[in-house]
Amino acid sequence: MPEVDGGRVVQPGEARLIDVGGFDVIVLADTADTDRVFSLIETREDAAGMGPPLHIHRDAAESFYVVEGEYRFQLAGRDFACRAGSFVYVPAGMTHTFSSMTPGSRKLNLYTPAAMIGYFDELAAGIKAGMDEQALDAIVERYAMEVVGPVPEGYL
Repeated sequence: MPEVDGGRVVQPGEARLIDVGGFDVIVLADTADTDRVFSLIETREDAAGMGPPLHIHRDAAESFYVVEGEYRFQLAGRDFACRAGSFVYVPAGMTHTFSSMTPGSRKLNLYTPAAMIGYFDELAAGIKAGMDEQALDAIVERYAMEVVGPVPEGYL
């Protein structure tokens, strides 16, 4: 990945892939790449119904852009069907979740300031090790999150 005076170019196939079981995380920009200004990932959900538990980010806003397929987003108790081309903004402190509605759905996630890449690394390792909800709670706490809903089937 070429870097030029602090800038960076990531060509197709060069981004780091995190296999989290039911979904992939493609790291396009992380903390060191953007001087903590933002982090950007692409996620790909293999099956319909994939998504995290209802949660809150205490230290970062999260924005989504649906690239392909469709997702159901829930923000502060309201549900929204979001197909390709939809944009969703979630300020820090807002309760939210999402789930893929069609297999092969893809979206971009932007965290401002930079956050969450380490969470996905730890989640992937924990899933491979067979972690339980108590272990998930410990990871969540390290990344300034709070889970406020049940862990969906297939997330761990």
